[in-house]
Amino acid sequence: MSLRRRDLLPLAAFPFASPAAVPALDEPHFPSRLHLFVWRNWELANLDRLAKLLGASPRKVEALGRSLGLPRKISLTADQLRRLYITVIRQNWHVLPNPQIIELLGWDEARFAFTLKEDDFLDVKLQAKPALPPLSWHAPTAPEQARAAEIRRIVRQVFGPALDLPGQPPFAFVRQLSEPSGQPPAPRPGQAVWSPRYVYSYFALYGDPLVEPDADPFPDGLLERLAATGVNGVWMQAVLNTLAPSPLFPEFGQGWPTRLKNLNAMIARAARYGVKIYLYMNEPRAMPAEFFARHPELRGEKFQSWWSLCTSTSAVRDWLRSSLEHLFRQAPDLGGIFTISMSENHTNCFSHGGAWGVPAPVSRDCPRCKNRSSDQVLAEMFAAMRQGVRAASATAEIIHWDWGWPDEMAARLIPQLDKDVLVASISEWSHPVNRGGVPSQVGEYAMSVVGPGPRATRNWQIARQAGLRTIAKVAFNNTWEISAVPYVPVPHLVLEHCEKLETAGVSGLMLSWTCGGYPSPNLEAASFFFYSPRPSRAEILTRVATARYGKPAAAGVVEAWRLFSEAFVEFPYGVQIYVIPTQHGPANLLRLEPTGLAPGMILFPHDAMKTWCGKYPPEVVVAQLTKVASGWKRGLDLFERVAPHATPDLDIARTCYHHFASVANQVAFYANRDHPARLRELAAAEILLARQQYDVARRTSTIGYEATNHYYYRPLDLVEKVLSCRHLLDRLEPR
Repeated sequence: MSLRRRDLLPLAAFPFASPAAVPALDEPHFPSRLHLFVWRNWELANLDRLAKLLGASPRKVEALGRSLGLPRKISLTADQLRRLYITVIRQNWHVLPNPQIIELLGWDEARFAFTLKEDDFLDVKLQAKPALPPLSWHAPTAPEQARAAEIRRIVRQVFGPALDLPGQPPFAFVRQLSEPSGQPPAPRPGQAVWSPRYVYSYFALYGDPLVEPDADPFPDGLLERLAATGVNGVWMQAVLNTLAPSPLFPEFGQGWPTRLKNLNAMIARAARYGVKIYLYMNEPRAMPAEFFARHPELRGEKFQSWWSLCTSTSAVRDWLRSSLEHLFRQAPDLGGIFTISMSENHTNCFSHGGAWGVPAPVSRDCPRCKNRSSDQVLAEMFAAMRQGVRAASATAEIIHWDWGWPDEMAARLIPQLDKDVLVASISEWSHPVNRGGVPSQVGEYAMSVVGPGPRATRNWQIARQAGLRTIAKVAFNNTWEISAVPYVPVPHLVLEHCEKLETAGVSGLMLSWTCGGYPSPNLEAASFFFYSPRPSRAEILTRVATARYGKPAAAGVVEAWRLFSEAFVEFPYGVQIYVIPTQHGPANLLRLEPTGLAPGMILFPHDAMKTWCGKYPPEVVVAQLTKVASGWKRGLDLFERVAPHATPDLDIARTCYHHFASVANQVAFYANRDHPARLRELAAAEILLARQQYDVARRTSTIGYEATNHYYYRPLDLVEKVLSCRHLLDRLEPR
């Protein structure tokens, strides 16, 4: 079975808990940490901020950048800077101590701590914080100047004039997708088959989006384009203790009027496009020790440095009930909520008591819940939440996602739910896979494996027998198999999934997690299944290709899509998709000596090849990814011939190819650390891929971006990959 997000939790440490737990990464291809810092932040921060942090003049910092061969320094806008913060934190995690990261961001410590905890469990993704001394300016020494000059010579030799081309600025897609197209939507004849059909915004800020209305997650242009693909709902994260005041907890609800004013504005605008807004509720959020010094009677299960607000107490259930009633009275047109009750975030007393398996979870140290069953406690909690919603809204949807529910608990819990709620399950979950002779099954999300799988089918059946409607959580754009592109162009697999769901009896679709909200040809194709009657699969593909690329190119594009789909089903699902570097591709640096660092979910693959491969032998991973890459290249060559001017979509397909080929190289590299000749060959191949991907990433701003991780890499990270590989080749040169 592939690695699931929850499997990473034992590996993770909260950054403030053990700052000296790991060493900082050494980057010997740079002459000093100062040079590394300037390079890594050249495209992430403005010159005045860099200079202030270092205690130097902007002129000196700019001169140091020029000495490395960097392109002209571009000033970032305020909007670009606020959308880059996760990339800034990641790029500096092994470069700066936390106070200097906070200074670089222009934040305070409270905002930094909130972001690490609440921004899609960023602290878990980053792993432990290395201990680093403050960085300050120093005049480069003669050896450092010599190495900088060598770096300049290399990058100018390899990249030439391309290094100075401006390309698309970061987040250019926000403006492009925000502007209405002016095209009327195509008529949708027939009866709707599945509703709701909701996605995440392609570029929403995740942490606390309701306090920044000018960083709009749902601008008119995006709503218009999503509605044109049949989407009738969008979702966003919400933390309940920020949305409602509470007499019991006076520290809760700070700023709620502003948040709900902004929420209502979004709701009204979305309604103009026939789209409703749903809030993701992962509640009640755990609290630190100082909170329970004031409320000791409510303290429940401990996890790391947090404790549950125990829902076996009537006070906590009353808070859930009254807060949700307040939310829906203040935002009466809200489409609804969906819940996750077992996740990385610590919430109820069973949320970390044993997810995913067969046995029901347990509570070990809550004095109340350790004597109760998980299904009883969660049913009680869900009932309180429903009562709050229904006190203010008779029509809002209440969706309970079974993410992480063990089989025994799901079988007992689902029949206890109120009859007007829906049960969501990941469609392809537990679907069997056998690739390269290695049996596995889908642990969470997959596009290369077409659902539905047995677990979802079973839970949907239990729900229907209990009189409940069901939701299929699907992945029609991308997954963590590769999320560095806005969509994986495999509409044949998407339509195969739709055909199978037609017989599954589901009521609605959750079309994406945080990755997957791009208005793509995949969603255009799937939208034909949202209504009945529908055309045949072949007719759908031809219609979408013709509308997007023109009639002369349509047949060739459909054939290229078929080749992509056939290649993608060779993806070795069962590798650890949360840590294998398919998100980073050729930007992930090669390490000649082992780092000893555990991989961090999504953001830090490091060199943990054995972890990447999961139950697969490395040679099988290499063989399967090589099959994917070679099959993909055939489709790419055809796509480039028949639609040579379809630049953004071609760059998406090129990125998939470069990433699959690069990950095969990287696995092979670490499997051959004792064979210098093979390492030289692989490092040279990575230089070529990084050079090719540089042009793609510089030209098309969607490349390498995902909403909750921001940019996995910027173009200069690909230049750094070339530098590191050249340094590695120098060390491997036969003496």
